[in-house]
Amino acid sequence: MMVVLCVAIHGAGLFGLNRALRSELALERIKHIRPLSPRGALFTLGIVLATFALHGLEIWAFAAVYLATGAIHGLEDALYFSTISYSTVGYNDTHIAAEWRLLGAFESIMGVFLLGWSTAFFFRMIGRIDPH
Repeated sequence: MMVVLCVAIHGAGLFGLNRALRSELALERIKHIRPLSPRGALFTLGIVLATFALHGLEIWAFAAVYLATGAIHGLEDALYFSTISYSTVGYNDTHIAAEWRLLGAFESIMGVFLLGWSTAFFFRMIGRIDPH
């Protein structure tokens, strides 16, 4: 259920960012704004921060599940475990109850896919910058 929820969150978020990108590209063409202008740089920063926020939301969602199920006790430990699992660092599973370790493994697999999806999106977005 968490994998489906996080993929839906991520897909909706990237869809919204893609719409914003299309609007920005149209505005750049109409007003002859260079993608490397201060406005273009701020737009790129906004995309990075929005993507970072998407990943943060997904990490917090898993942390909430760990807390709600009693798999991990304490918000700080739940966030820490969720972050290291999502980012695939995952070097320590002593924070989670043994019967919930598989959920942490699934979070790691999902994190690989969602981080890759964001990376592909970001490179597509950066492709709007004309090197000439």
